[in-house]
Amino acid sequence: MEPKRIREGYLVKKGSVFNTWKPMWVVLLEDGIEFYKKKSDNSPKGMIPLKGSTLTSPCQDFGKRMFVFKITTTKQQDHFFQAAFLEERDGWVRDIKKAIKCIEGGQKFARKSTRRSIRLPETVDLGALYLSMKDTEKGIKELNLEKDKKIFNHCFTGNCVIDWLLSNKSVRNRQEGLMIASSLLNEGYLQPAGDLSKNAVDGTAENAFLDNPDAFYYFPDSGFFCEENSSDDDIILKEEFRGVIIKQGCLLKQGHRRKNWKVRKFILREDPAYLHYYDPAGGEDPLGAIHLRGCVVTSVESNPDAKKSEEENLFEIITADEVHYFLQAATPKERTEWIKAIQVASRTGK
Repeated sequence: MEPKRIREGYLVKKGSVFNTWKPMWVVLLEDGIEFYKKKSDNSPKGMIPLKGSTLTSPCQDFGKRMFVFKITTTKQQDHFFQAAFLEERDGWVRDIKKAIKCIEGGQKFARKSTRRSIRLPETVDLGALYLSMKDTEKGIKELNLEKDKKIFNHCFTGNCVIDWLLSNKSVRNRQEGLMIASSLLNEGYLQPAGDLSKNAVDGTAENAFLDNPDAFYYFPDSGFFCEENSSDDDIILKEEFRGVIIKQGCLLKQGHRRKNWKVRKFILREDPAYLHYYDPAGGEDPLGAIHLRGCVVTSVESNPDAKKSEEENLFEIITADEVHYFLQAATPKERTEWIKAIQVASRTGK
């Protein structure tokens, strides 16, 4: 009997020989992890046994790379994976840890039908704290802050972070708040904006994080940008990133020229409605953008330029300028979710 598939999807994996990061189709089984160059491949490029393995998350070995976790096998081989966003990483980590525990206890992996109340550990859960900080109603308010003739959009000050931690009863005093905020900064949940906060991160201050009204920070997926003396074209381009992120994840995208399929990380924003796509292996700048205002998005059963093995879960976006984009989700459910989210953004976003 073949091992049951627990979870599958695209993750970015660090190569063991050339140290390059490449997107892989990853499958979590009851006894191991298989990874494929693409979903349609019949045989995996490699397999990681879970028996006796340990998992490290968050993994801070790669500086600004966020949402990385590490699996160390019994032979002391390290395997590094990077998810597209926080909830995705935590989902993989949760299932892998449970699979390892089931192997140790000689049990079958099974998901519970009902949720039990979760008790927070004594140590602070940075992931949960980050999500609370980003809450639109009770979290830290993002502002447009001005300093040195520059406007920092979607930002907040260092002392606002400490104030929020205290009011939220996450810390007992400002010194403890500094320690937690520095941890959030080191893990990449917060990013420095402006010379003062950046210099502190580089080691010119006693603490990496500054409890200071002149030190600016931002959330990595907030749409942050800095305005100064820009051309009109620059301002129009930056307008694309003002929208609130409503969905993100990895999809296959067909190229317009070579008609080849590549894994891309997509970030969907509304007001204005844009779908930006990035190289999931790295790079802060998008490879391209799809303006969704007035677009049409539908599921398609086949694509003349796709191979038969790659014709599953396709959908098409036709922009107001009649540019066609073919995308592929991993599952029918994921395709439906993307279509619904894009339809909402196209109607409400400008």
